[in-house]
Amino acid sequence: MLVAAVVGMAGAGKSEAACILEEQGFTRIRFGDITDIEINKRGLVLNEKNEKAIREALRNEYGMAAYAILNRPRIDEALTNTHVVIDGLYSWEEYKNLKENYAANLITIAILASPAIRHHRLSFRVVRTLNASEALSRDRAEIENLNKGGPIAMADYNIINEESLDDLSAQVNKTLQKIGVVL
Repeated sequence: MLVAAVVGMAGAGKSEAACILEEQGFTRIRFGDITDIEINKRGLVLNEKNEKAIREALRNEYGMAAYAILNRPRIDEALTNTHVVIDGLYSWEEYKNLKENYAANLITIAILASPAIRHHRLSFRVVRTLNASEALSRDRAEIENLNKGGPIAMADYNIINEESLDDLSAQVNKTLQKIGVVL
């Protein structure tokens, strides 16, 4: 079975691509679910302040590979039945951890879009809307603090997502054909 990690900057369309793969029969594992679960366990309100605090606490406890480590049981369980798509691989350390554990079964698909397009999308996003300066600040923080550039640079496949959702879907399906995934 295959583990497809979708990587890219905020607003590029990672979650959209992951949902397309889910529609194709992959089991979607959103790394951020670990944050939501921990917030609920602690009885906290689900908001950006608490999400950030939990993310930082988990990374302090488990290191920068925290989300790969904590999601491994979910990935392994899903792999017994289906291919897996990971939505939310961020850090270089997460990438290395997954590569170590899944080797040749791991592929990465980078979803790419220019900063102008991504920032425009983020300004209209329903959940976690960001204005231009917030989007730029997030880009810098993710590159400088989360080591997000490495997995994007090392992606096995690249998809430019600057058109429509239909175009993204066609590109994701074309990438599946290149990989040779039979569903």
